[in-house]
Amino acid sequence: MNTSQPKPALLFDMDGTLLDSTPLVEKIWGDFADRHGHDVGAVIAFAHGRPTRATVAQFLPSGLDVDAEVERVATAEATETQGIQALPGAREYLDGLTPDEWAVVTSATRAVATIRMATAGLPSPRVLVAADDVEHGKPSPEGYLRAAQALLRDPAECVVFEDAGPGIAAGLRSGAQVVVVGSYRSDATEGLVRISDFLDLVSAGGVAWPAKERAVR
Repeated sequence: MNTSQPKPALLFDMDGTLLDSTPLVEKIWGDFADRHGHDVGAVIAFAHGRPTRATVAQFLPSGLDVDAEVERVATAEATETQGIQALPGAREYLDGLTPDEWAVVTSATRAVATIRMATAGLPSPRVLVAADDVEHGKPSPEGYLRAAQALLRDPAECVVFEDAGPGIAAGLRSGAQVVVVGSYRSDATEGLVRISDFLDLVSAGGVAWPAKERAVR
């Protein structure tokens, strides 16, 4: 009798996890901050890992049209692509997965996610859960729960790859195991598996589960 455990389903955040869009994100939210007299660093720090509407609602001065500003930012996100590139090893790692093994769960809209994945040269996921597919964005676990359901997997059979606080919280709340991509640290990341990029996983031929947190190279 075959008692081997099934391979986990892999659920990936996009920005900062599969691809680097930092220069573009900083430009778009920097422009927003300048328009409304906010500290650029504070806006960018809040925006990372959150849906556009959440950031606009947090910082837009009272009396201004949230929907109009969301549309303005969303248009920039959907039309500007400069500086976007895949994280090292991400393309090769995804190419080694079958369509029913992975999904993307992002705080970007579906249009933005499609454009950025293509710009970075990454394969298109069969299952994509974007900001316009959920009622509650990260740190709500809704997106990851929807992705697990679409892949016909229990969340406990899934591994979430995330780089930011709201997404890490969403992954943990979903019941999945969470891998931190990059250097983000908080109380929530203590003891979690950590990778700097996907090169190690490509060379290892899959997800490796060390006994303790891996150091970022």
